[in-house]
Amino acid sequence: MKTIATSNAPAAIGPYAQAVEVGNLVFTSGQIPLRPDGTLVTGGIEEQVEQVLKNLDAVLTAAGVQRNQVAKATIFMTDLADFDKVNAAYGAFFGDHRPARSCVQVAALPKGVQVEIELIAVKN
Repeated sequence: MKTIATSNAPAAIGPYAQAVEVGNLVFTSGQIPLRPDGTLVTGGIEEQVEQVLKNLDAVLTAAGVQRNQVAKATIFMTDLADFDKVNAAYGAFFGDHRPARSCVQVAALPKGVQVEIELIAVKN
């Protein structure tokens, strides 16, 4: 198992890695809307999901994989009423690529954020 780390995404806020590589699979930890310097993004769900996706892109890049190699995404949201806004940003991020996905509403997320996303990618 190989640990993936990059300064282009926020450091883990707990005892975990930004991502790990096991065989040809890359598992990202859930990303929340923190900037790489660890400060929380202000604004609504659109700003939050944009930062989350930037963080994930940085972690994927550090792992040597691209967006079109993502096989599975899991989205955690505190309010499914924001689903359309999150879905629009998610769709723009992946373009024509369509990984499998789950999206669930949760009672709360770390630091009081509204969205967290984790990915599983396959290295070719």
